[in-house]
Amino acid sequence: MNPAAAREVFHKIAANISRVMQGQSVATRKLLAALASGGHVLLEDFPGTGKTTLAKALARSVDARFKRVQFTPDLLPSDILGVSIFNQRDQEFQFHEGPIFTNILLADEINRASPRTQSALLEAMGEGQVSVDGERRNLADLFFVIATQNPVEFRATYPLPEAQMDRFAMQFTLGYVQPTEEVAVLTAQANNHPLEALGSCATFADVTALKHTAQNIRISEELKRYVVDLVGATRAVSGVQLGASPRASIALMKAAQALALFDGQEFVTPEQIQELAVPVIAHRLVMQPQARFSGLTARGVVEDVVKKIKVPA
Repeated sequence: MNPAAAREVFHKIAANISRVMQGQSVATRKLLAALASGGHVLLEDFPGTGKTTLAKALARSVDARFKRVQFTPDLLPSDILGVSIFNQRDQEFQFHEGPIFTNILLADEINRASPRTQSALLEAMGEGQVSVDGERRNLADLFFVIATQNPVEFRATYPLPEAQMDRFAMQFTLGYVQPTEEVAVLTAQANNHPLEALGSCATFADVTALKHTAQNIRISEELKRYVVDLVGATRAVSGVQLGASPRASIALMKAAQALALFDGQEFVTPEQIQELAVPVIAHRLVMQPQARFSGLTARGVVEDVVKKIKVPA
């Protein structure tokens, strides 16, 4: 797929999602950048802001398999990965695939499941495969996880471990829309939900080609070093217990390539890297307790690093 055709696919999907998600063009842009770069997304926001709706709108816009898992405290790893059941007729075990064997997986309220169940996603998100009953099973080439969590509820929730957070290419919020856009939401849902009428506008092949095209967007050696300097700087900030890993550098580079493609450019610019620095890096930082008490946040650390690191000429 040539860059012009890839941009057209992006704009078609974005326009389709906007029919349901009013005033969320920035969030949609980040979501599609993660999709095109092969990463996964964690949406953390207050209830009712449209996290689940955004995930469903993307799934309906792409003609691909979609599964949703509602995470609960009693959810087991086998409920996600699948289970082998003995077939008495054939006298052998048959594996029944779990919902993880799909193209787009919505992990709703992921922090409600136990760490044991959360860890079932680690191998899948990091390596595109799962190990069940000692056998490795590969997932689809297009495997995209959209996880949601509610930051204001703490009862019956389990914080995501650092290793799990590092598997997400991006974490961002949707936020509240403007009053005029909220009025448009009310009008759109007066009789029925617009999701019911939303159809696909891109094929599985379109999205796969979009990913391959994004990988071929040029990024100079100077900008690669800029990415590494941004990520590396978080490891030396006072108050940061654990800085971002090299996986963050890879995610930032690939997502910036996707944004450059969407913006109609043949190469990555510093602006695309800066735009994605916070959603790609901030959630990977572990802050020291005394730093959190003094008001220092991971987002603030990344924003400060972006201001201080010199941009390549």
